[in-house]
Amino acid sequence: MEIAQKIKELAESHLAKAEHFIVDVVISKHKPYKVSVFIDGDDGITIDDCSSLSRALSEDLDNVDLIKDNFTLEVGTPGLDQPLKLKRQFVKNVGRSLRLVRTDKSFVQGELTEVKEASILLNAESKVKGKKKIEINSIEIPFSEIEKAIVMVSFK
Repeated sequence: MEIAQKIKELAESHLAKAEHFIVDVVISKHKPYKVSVFIDGDDGITIDDCSSLSRALSEDLDNVDLIKDNFTLEVGTPGLDQPLKLKRQFVKNVGRSLRLVRTDKSFVQGELTEVKEASILLNAESKVKGKKKIEINSIEIPFSEIEKAIVMVSFK
């Protein structure tokens, strides 16, 4: 079993609330290793949630000796610049504006209006040819066609 997957399983065993979930586990390739565990929640995450998981996971990692060399452990939430990876993250961001890169490398931007089993609905913006007008069209995009999805920050 891959080390990152084992760390994810250990971390999941310590999540205090069902609405919390592991987004990703990243282990640096260079020594000293840095193990980053990214968590999120349907209703958000507090610093206490992160520190509690960090303490419990640190103890587990010391006991099971998964990583033989020195390492640092970092538990936090994915930043605004991090792409959405899980369906739960899309559900959490309904009503917000997303910028998508599709698998064919085309871009789509618009408001996420609904998350279905295998796709999302987006009110996408497109320019009308020959005019300065922007048109809004509801489009359905399968998860399989999404390469990257970033939540757009609005300061309105």
